[in-house]
Amino acid sequence: MIDYELYCKIQDCHRTHHLSVAQTARELRLDERTVARWLAADKFRPRRVAPRPSKLDSFKGQIVRWLQSHPYTAAQVFLRLREIGYTGGGTIIKDYVRPVRPPRSPAFLTLAFAPGECAQVDWGQFGSINVGNTRRRLSFFVMVLCYSRLLYVEFTVSETMEQFLACHANAFAFFGGVPAKAMVDNLKSAVLQRIIGEAPVFNPRYKDFADHFGFAIAPCGVGQPHEKGRVENAVGFVKKNFLAGNELTDFALVNPAARQWLDGVANVRLHGSTKRKPVELFQAEKPQLKLLPAQPYDVGVIRPARATSSASRWTPTPTPCRPTMPGLP
Repeated sequence: MIDYELYCKIQDCHRTHHLSVAQTARELRLDERTVARWLAADKFRPRRVAPRPSKLDSFKGQIVRWLQSHPYTAAQVFLRLREIGYTGGGTIIKDYVRPVRPPRSPAFLTLAFAPGECAQVDWGQFGSINVGNTRRRLSFFVMVLCYSRLLYVEFTVSETMEQFLACHANAFAFFGGVPAKAMVDNLKSAVLQRIIGEAPVFNPRYKDFADHFGFAIAPCGVGQPHEKGRVENAVGFVKKNFLAGNELTDFALVNPAARQWLDGVANVRLHGSTKRKPVELFQAEKPQLKLLPAQPYDVGVIRPARATSSASRWTPTPTPCRPTMPGLP
């Protein structure tokens, strides 16, 4: 069989070295009629080899119909073909089923939200960072308004209930209002128990906080994190766009840098889904947010500690704290 390389040699012998057909045939050990035919061709055209008939050919239509109706594996297809007279092997079935099997992707309903209707909340983690003379795990709280995609992020070194509530309060202050509901995952800070078919049991501290600010708690379905896809995407966006390659050496530097990133990048970018800047859409959403409560919510806790006779072992009783993000308006 003549391939492209041999075709080029035939042309080179005749055109460059000016060999005759017979001389070219002897040089390349080919038949003279073959050389003459390829010299007469204006360009190389590979020989089309007809595929050999297969024992599977007469069954291919039936295989396609089965795969369109049922999620059969190649092994199941093989067994069913044997029942209707197929006598070939199983490997050829696997090779045929793989490219013709219809793709089966889970179907998701795209959620749409009105201005001020909902915010989605989640935690993210990203390695560790220096805090004084030690290193702590770096966590970050993310809240995104579902309509405008306006984003708020705050970094912490813990994910306690106190931090969870404080970050909520700081996010509402950042937005200048409160959405009608907050969509959360089934984390223990928000939901103590979630059984399919039964009403969720909310964490009483979080429920009290939600009542104070006037928003409803909307937990995602069990094992359905895609329901809060906006904040899932936002967590990934924070990691890729803000944290990746950003050499922040101390925790004290992280939140000020995050605030600059929110104002200069995250909330003024052209959003991939809305094709609008979040700050622009927020102008229509902000009037629909509920007013902030007149009185702040005390997120701190008092934990009693037993004093001892040794001063070196005495631990002071913590006082209530209200963590805030530096630079928050």
